[in-house]
Amino acid sequence: MSHLILQSPCLNSVAIEKIAALVSANGVQELGPTVVRLLQADASCKDIVKAECERKGIDFAFLDNIQLLRECRILAMDMDSTLINIECIDEIAAAVGRKEQVSAITEAAMRGEIKDFSESLIRRVALLEGVPESALQQVYEQRLNLNAGAERLVGEAKKHGVRTLLVSGGFTFFTEKLKARLGIDEAYANTLEVRDGKLTGRVLGDILDAQAKADHVTRLATELNATPEQIIAVGDGANDLKMMAKAYYSVAYRAKPVVQEQARYALNHAPLDGIINWFRLSF
Repeated sequence: MSHLILQSPCLNSVAIEKIAALVSANGVQELGPTVVRLLQADASCKDIVKAECERKGIDFAFLDNIQLLRECRILAMDMDSTLINIECIDEIAAAVGRKEQVSAITEAAMRGEIKDFSESLIRRVALLEGVPESALQQVYEQRLNLNAGAERLVGEAKKHGVRTLLVSGGFTFFTEKLKARLGIDEAYANTLEVRDGKLTGRVLGDILDAQAKADHVTRLATELNATPEQIIAVGDGANDLKMMAKAYYSVAYRAKPVVQEQARYALNHAPLDGIINWFRLSF
C-alpha cells in the first residue's frame, strides 16, 4: 500500500472523500488548506485516480514511503517556464518584433517536434542579431517573475542540505541573476555573444542541450554519491527529459504532453513548492 498526496488550490472535502473511497484509504491527514495525505492507498487504482484528478483539477502523487527531505541530495531545475514564468528568448525577440517567429520554434522544440535542440537554439538566436544588450536587463526587470512556490522550494531544499542545480537551455545572463537571487548552488546555461553593445546572433562555446543537462546531474550525483531516489528533477519541455530520467522524483511542471507522459509526477495545479509536500521536513 502507498500514501497518496492530493493537492490543489481548489481542494474540497467531496473530492477528497471520493478519491479516498476509490483507493480504499485507511485515513486522511490534512497537511494544509490545499493538500492532504491519504494513508494506505491502493496504488493499483492509479489510472482511475488520474482520470478523477484530471476532472477535478487536482495533482496527485503515489509514494511508497514518505522520506525526509534531507535524505535527498539534489534538486535539479530547468529555468524557462519552470522556475520562472517566461521563455526568455521569446521575450528578447519581442524587442525587435520577432517574438512570433522565435516562439514558434521554441514551442516546437519543447513539444519534441524539433529533435535537435542545438539546431533549434541556433535558429532562434540568429533571429536575435542586432538586439541591444540592454534588452536583456529589461526582460529581467519587466517580464521575468518567479513561478509560484519557486522561492520556498529552493529555500527548503537548501535548509535541508539538498544541493540545488539550475540547468537551462536559456542564457547565463538570467541564470546567474537567479543563482544570486535565490542562493542556488550551481547554474549552467548558454552564453550569448555580444559585440558593440548588441547581440551578434550567435552563442559562445558549446550549447547546453538535453544531454548536457543530464551530464550535469550525473556529475553532481557522482560527487555526492546520490542514487536516483535521492534526486528531484523538475522541467516542462522535451529538452528536460534526459535530465529527469536521472531522478526518481521526476516532476513535470505545467509541462508539454511528451513530458507529462514520461515523468513520474506532475504539478499542473499546485505551485512548485507542492514538491515539498511529498517529504517530511523534520530533522
